[in-house]
Amino acid sequence: MKKCQYTDEQIVSIVRESHAHGVPATSKKYKVSSHTIYIWRRKYASMEPNQVSEMKKLPQENARLKRLLAERALEIDVMKDVPGKNGRHDSYVENP
Repeated sequence: MKKCQYTDEQIVSIVRESHAHGVPATSKKYKVSSHTIYIWRRKYASMEPNQVSEMKKLPQENARLKRLLAERALEIDVMKDVPGKNGRHDSYVENP
């Protein structure tokens, strides 16, 4: 299967052109199948070219935030275990 030769920003402009000039003419001009243009239309229909780069950054940011959340949850679990391991028993009370 051939890898796409167009960037996401180029694809958005091709989709916009297909709305203006029709799918058959656009598919011939860019040498892609009509089916491919329809797939791109579904994926990029309401996007601007600058929104595509933001869309690419979202999964990376999401992964970073998940990693931070997991680290914070681990720290909280460790901190909950610390008071029980300090050598004292809270239930033990000395008789005066």
